[in-house]
Amino acid sequence: MDLSQEDYEKVFAEFQGVATALISDNLDRAPGAVGLRPFHLKGEPMVGRALTVRTRTGDNLFIHQALGMIRPGDVVVVDGGGDASRALIGEIMMSIARSRHAAGLVIDGAIRDVDAISASDFPVFARSAIHRGPYKNGPGEINVPVCIGGMTVCPGDIVVGDGDGVVAFSPDVAGTLREAVRQQLRKEQEILSSIAAGTYVDAYGHQPHG
Repeated sequence: MDLSQEDYEKVFAEFQGVATALISDNLDRAPGAVGLRPFHLKGEPMVGRALTVRTRTGDNLFIHQALGMIRPGDVVVVDGGGDASRALIGEIMMSIARSRHAAGLVIDGAIRDVDAISASDFPVFARSAIHRGPYKNGPGEINVPVCIGGMTVCPGDIVVGDGDGVVAFSPDVAGTLREAVRQQLRKEQEILSSIAAGTYVDAYGHQPHG
C-alpha cells in the first residue's frame, strides 16, 4: 500500500498510545523485537513510519545518511546486528532526529549518552549501552528490509513502541488490526471492572477469593 503523508498521519493517530501487547496479541503474537527496550524518559509511547537502515557492525555512516532523509513521523529503524561493542547513536544524533521531526529511533545495537537520552522524552529504543564510539566507514543500506531483535521491518511499516518494547506491521493491515485491538481492549476493560467489583469468573468457572 502506497500511502500519502496524510494517510500515514491518520494511521499514526489511530495507534498513538495503543499498547504493543495488544497489537502483538492481534497479530497472532508473532511480530515483536526481542531484547530491545526504551532508554528515554518514562518509556513514552512511539508510533511512526519505518525508515530502515542496515549497517556494518559498530559503524554508523549510513545512520548519518538516513538522518538526512527523515520525513516527519519517521522512525529510524537500525539493524546493527545486535552488536553491543560500539554505540551507534548518542545525544547528538538523537537531537538531529528530533529536530527533523522523526518519531523515534530503534537501534538493534548499542547507544551511548544514556543520561541525556533518559532525561529526554524523545523515543529511543536499543539493545544496550556502551561508551565506545562507532566507526564511520560503511558499508550499509537504507530503505531495505531489516531484522531487529528477530522481527522483520520493511520500509514504510508502522512501528509502535512503549515500555514493553517494539512491534511493527504493514499499513495494509492497519484497519482490521485497529478494530481487533479495540475489541480486545473493551473485553479487557470489562474483565478489570468485574475484578474490581468482585464479580469476575474465570474460564474455569472460578471466582477469586480473598
